[in-house]
Amino acid sequence: MPKTAPEVHADLVLEPRDVKFDWSALPLHWIPDEPVATHTINVLHLLLPEGERWFIKVFKDALPLITDESLREEVLGFIGQESIHAEAHQEVLDHLLTQGLDPRPYVRQLAWLFQRVLGEKPRLGPRQRRENIIERVAFVAAIEHFTAFLGNWALNSPGLDRAKADATMVDLLRWHGAEEVEHRSVAFDLMVHLDPGYLRRVRGMAVSGPLLVHLWVRGVRFLLAADPTLRGRIKPSWREAWEISQRGLLPDPVQSLRSGLRYLKRGYHPTQEGSSAQALGYLATSPAARAAAAR
Repeated sequence: MPKTAPEVHADLVLEPRDVKFDWSALPLHWIPDEPVATHTINVLHLLLPEGERWFIKVFKDALPLITDESLREEVLGFIGQESIHAEAHQEVLDHLLTQGLDPRPYVRQLAWLFQRVLGEKPRLGPRQRRENIIERVAFVAAIEHFTAFLGNWALNSPGLDRAKADATMVDLLRWHGAEEVEHRSVAFDLMVHLDPGYLRRVRGMAVSGPLLVHLWVRGVRFLLAADPTLRGRIKPSWREAWEISQRGLLPDPVQSLRSGLRYLKRGYHPTQEGSSAQALGYLATSPAARAAAAR
């Protein structure tokens, strides 16, 4: 039998936080002289607006199935936070377009994937519809595991500071990363609430993990090819990504793989990833959050 997940939602209050980012001075390569590192991280801006809108739709579909009021409140807070995340990353996509890099062809493909392939299936009976919702929640839970991993990396990535990465972009990554760490348990707890079986978790990771890697690799290739300043001169490689990660500008691929394997341990729970205290500490000092509060 799988171990019961820790009771974490007794004192967890998730609130959407208003933020204000000024992208007017953001350079196309916001990590100086590092176009591959820049665009590898920029894939987040491609994936997250459509992906997080899909998360929201899945969780809204799941709301009628929740019988735990505390968990319901967490899910509502999660929905609010994800909505603001999608808007913040959409602003970056809009800024890229003004710099001559058009992200729309790739984003249209993502929209088709999330809405048509991973979206709600029409003409399902009540039992089939419930099963479809739970399956999609399991996909979200697996992806949220990796977003929490990335968020923890962003909060602990001095390499970006050493490389003099754009301060506004670093704040976006750390503000978003902090909220991912803060709500890292919600999708997992919802999945377990709806289906405590271990196989559901494995199936969610088996689908979402490889899909996320595939989309990320395609996204890097797309951005490097679409970058008007590079003219297709740079081709990404796993070796270069490894070397960049060792300079602290990208997450370590080995640690990323180990993170995915941790998710498959029977006694695993997302509270084992990251620090809520560190996340809340950053959220209290984020320049974007303070700028919004000052308005």
